This record gives sequence, C-alpha cells and structure tokens, in this order.
Amino acid sequence: MATAAARAHRQRDDIRLIAVTKVFPASAIRDAYECGLRDFGENYVKEFEGKAPEIADLTDARFHLIGHLQSNKSKRASELFQVIQTVDSVKLARRLAEAGGSLDVAIEVKLSQEESKSGADPSDLAAIVDACRQASNLRLLGMMTVPPWSETAEDSRPYFAKLREIAGTYGLSQLSMGMSHDLEVAIEEGATMVRVGTALFGRRLKAA
Repeated sequence: MATAAARAHRQRDDIRLIAVTKVFPASAIRDAYECGLRDFGENYVKEFEGKAPEIADLTDARFHLIGHLQSNKSKRASELFQVIQTVDSVKLARRLAEAGGSLDVAIEVKLSQEESKSGADPSDLAAIVDACRQASNLRLLGMMTVPPWSETAEDSRPYFAKLREIAGTYGLSQLSMGMSHDLEVAIEEGATMVRVGTALFGRRLKAA
C-alpha cells in the first residue's frame, strides 16, 4: 500500500485498510485488532450477527458491510455496522434512514455486465445520492465498486478510473475499490479504502 501510494504521489495514511473477515471466526477479528487493524469488512448480516457478541468489547473498531444488503435486513444491519458500503437503491437508502441509527454509507456502483455483481446502474445514481443526502442520519462518504474478476490487476484499472470519474461528478472523494490482487492499481487510481481478505488471512475457509 505504501509503495503504491508513493508511486501515485499520495500519502499512505489517506488510504484505509478494510480487513475482510467474511467466513473467518471472531477470533480472527480479535487477532487482527491486536495487530493494530481497526476497520473490518463483512458480507452477510446473519454471519456477523453471530460474531458480534464475541467482539463487543472492541469499542473503537469499525465494521463495514461490504456485501449486498436486502432492504428487509436494513434495520438489523444499521444496528450491527457503522458503515454500509453497498447502498444500491433509493428504497434501501430510505429504509436505512427509517432505521434511525447514525450511519456512514457508500453507494455501490455496478460498472460491469456480470450478472453476479450487485450495485446501482450509473443512470440511477442521482436519485440515490439525493436520497442519502436528504436523510439526516446518513452520512454519504462516497462510492464503491467490484470489477470483474481477473488475475491481471491492470484489467481492473478502467473500472477504478470510471468510479473516480463518476464520484467526482457528485462531489464525492471517498472511493472503496481494490482487493488483495489489485489494490495497488486501485490506490494509483484514487482508492481511499481497499478491502483485503486473502492477503491478510489466507484463503477463506469453506462455510460449513
């Protein structure tokens, strides 16, 4: 991360490392916390709900939901997480607003044609941005995206550059993009948050 930041003439401290602990036990979160990490990413509300009681004492840790959120789980998500990175509709933004808790949010943007990818179509972003900004309890940080999988990190660059361009049109500077294999490219393209699991914890264990 520091090397990529230097290449891009950026400060390493301006880039937040989100440790992705999906499928790993609460003990992995605690171990990472003891190593100095404070931001953790989880994909599923139900899975994190099971871990949360075991790490309730980590009061200065921030937990980010980085997986798709169904609107019917928005209230519980707002209770468990400090950040929801995957707002992808006006409906979800309004549900989170109605939940009442103070939340940082990011809008997930779908920039690929892959059916497996979630996120808002760029044509819907103006309405979603407006819905987030109208909610007094939501603080819109920026945008996130997941490019198509490729073993070649450079293949992700056009998607990262596009997200930066789109976010800029809405006056948003926070960009959540880049994972273990392409985080350096993401940082070069302006990422302020990178979501890293494998490089920190190894390959994920298969769910039981």
